Amino acid sequence: MAESSVNMAVDLGGVKMQNPVNTASGTFGFGWQFEGFFDVSRLGAITTKGCSAEPWLGNPEPRMCEVPSGMMNTVGLANPGVAGMLDAFGDYLRELEDRGCRVILQAAGHSHEEYIAAVEKIEELAPWCSGVELNISCPNIARGGALVGGTPESASEVVKAVRDRVHRPLLVKMAPVRVPEIARACEAAGADALCLINTINGMHLNVRTRKSMLSKPTGGVSGPAIHAIAVRMVWEAANAVKIPINGMGGVATWEDAAEMILAGATSVTVGTASFYDPTAPLKIVDGLAAWAAEQGVSDINELIGAAEC
Repeated sequence: MAESSVNMAVDLGGVKMQNPVNTASGTFGFGWQFEGFFDVSRLGAITTKGCSAEPWLGNPEPRMCEVPSGMMNTVGLANPGVAGMLDAFGDYLRELEDRGCRVILQAAGHSHEEYIAAVEKIEELAPWCSGVELNISCPNIARGGALVGGTPESASEVVKAVRDRVHRPLLVKMAPVRVPEIARACEAAGADALCLINTINGMHLNVRTRKSMLSKPTGGVSGPAIHAIAVRMVWEAANAVKIPINGMGGVATWEDAAEMILAGATSVTVGTASFYDPTAPLKIVDGLAAWAAEQGVSDINELIGAAEC
């Protein structure tokens, strides 16, 4: 596609992206898996699969299933740990940074101590990464499995716990609950940007066996089925805080991404779509550039929050 005359660069809380398109943790591996489909360095950023300080096995299989207009998962954040991930893929990720695509490493944990340990390892072993995404949608084992970021108070606590240990932009991935309140709490605690939404809890039953289609009773629903909900929550967050928003949830086309930007998102993240169309993120980069030119702007930032409603 011909180069756009529109400036596509955005600033996601200090993460300087060449265009507004990012990829969702857990749906894009560690980036290299997609190099056979397109030049990954053309994206604005990728967010790696969430990693904890130590390896996690995750949940038993089956971990994923299809639902109408989307999918469900209960992977349980299975991961090789920060050090294991960087041993295996650090060279590629550092090179991707050098090629112009920003690399955001996601930190996961089940307690404040686990989050602190994860971000400290990222700081020590990956000083080249552009940002750290804190996934506060994990269950807090010490508090009976409640979401770490399920209330403004608990979200504030964990962001404050890691803020002084992260010496680069800190992005917070929120659960789709109490969005305006939790967004304000994360901003006050020191978040540089917010990422929303994560999956929405759902259930899918096999009517013959009467059992869950997953190894757990419930799982996270993602894909086009949740897009309209995600746009509304991005709009709520953008109207509640001054820090940038990274919008995600059912983004499969450039039109979906454009909706997120109009609702107030500085950047957009492609998730489930990468499973069935590995080239979806790149198509969205090109589609957004054409849309911005069609809208008559010279800078895509002029369209952030420009919805007239």
